[in-house]
Amino acid sequence: QVQLVESGGGLVQAGGSLRLSCAASGRTASSYAMGWFRQAPGKEREFVSAISWSGSNTYYADSVKGRFTISRDNAKNTVYLQMNSLKPEDTAVYYCAAGAAFLTYDSWGQGTQVTVSS
Repeated sequence: QVQLVESGGGLVQAGGSLRLSCAASGRTASSYAMGWFRQAPGKEREFVSAISWSGSNTYYADSVKGRFTISRDNAKNTVYLQMNSLKPEDTAVYYCAAGAAFLTYDSWGQGTQVTVSS
């Protein structure tokens, strides 16, 4: 498994932007497929976005498509989630995940809070 630490969350007004980062540690961290999930109060955790180990494949939930962009820098073992045009319904704890295959995860970070005010 790989260890994951998220950062970049915070409070932002609707229409604003935030960039989340997920730093991965471990010798093979750059070879892992990565993803972002979120969990709002009283709701189940939901998928947000995913990226393959090479960065050549990305995937987004319909609710964030066109507003969020996932990317990775394997030299830094870091995955990013650029979030633009944020809406109050994007408020949640955002979790980073890693796994050996695209869209398959077995390591999770502790999460970072994103709050979007109206």
